[in-house]
Amino acid sequence: MAKDSDDTLLLDMIVERQSGKEEPHYSGHRDRLRRKVLTFGAETLPDYELLEFLLTFAIPRRDVKPLAKEMIAAFDSFAGVMNASPEELARVKGVKDTTAALIAAVRNCAVRLAKNNISDAPVLADWNAVIAYCKIDMGQKKTECLRILFLDSRGRLIKDEIVQKGSVNQTPVFPREIAKRALELEASSIIMVHNHPAGDLRPSKNDIVMTKAVQNALAPLDILLLDHLIVSKNGHVSFKACGYLK
Repeated sequence: MAKDSDDTLLLDMIVERQSGKEEPHYSGHRDRLRRKVLTFGAETLPDYELLEFLLTFAIPRRDVKPLAKEMIAAFDSFAGVMNASPEELARVKGVKDTTAALIAAVRNCAVRLAKNNISDAPVLADWNAVIAYCKIDMGQKKTECLRILFLDSRGRLIKDEIVQKGSVNQTPVFPREIAKRALELEASSIIMVHNHPAGDLRPSKNDIVMTKAVQNALAPLDILLLDHLIVSKNGHVSFKACGYLK
């Protein structure tokens, strides 16, 4: 048996003893999950149990463990479930609007928490927080999009905008429009971020050309292009770190 399974069984046994009563594994499972979260923390739950615990709030009178496992299998991972659209979720038998709404709300909570970490301090003070936010919000998207983080003279976030949405293979970019928007917001610098849905993080020739074009459009306005990030569910690449942006 895998170590994670051993740990889960051990925590179940401890929680059952704390409850003062012996129960079959299938009885009172929701209450045991609740006590595990409160006693040991939600981080101790394996992915399927964490999803199961969430599903108990959307589906009050049903054993949801099989559904949790089926959903993770259907979308390859817990992250895949959280990033699935309501239409995609509805294809799984047993998933109704209430469940889809709950998952959408939980995902948005994660995005907002990650964004708060970059909103109250100079962005460059915590580069890992910037990357984490972009990966959470964009890493699992199925079509390409381009995000711009507009920063003030102190490096604080003025505005965070998705400025372009494209097909899976290409995001059209208009450097002058980006420069115009930065000027409107009185930004001193920007960070570009776009995603590669296929997972290949290598910058394409078009990515490199587009980055240079945006940098050239910003230069006469004394607005800096600090970096261009490519993110996917597998990781990220920084144009600055790779030497594509100087």
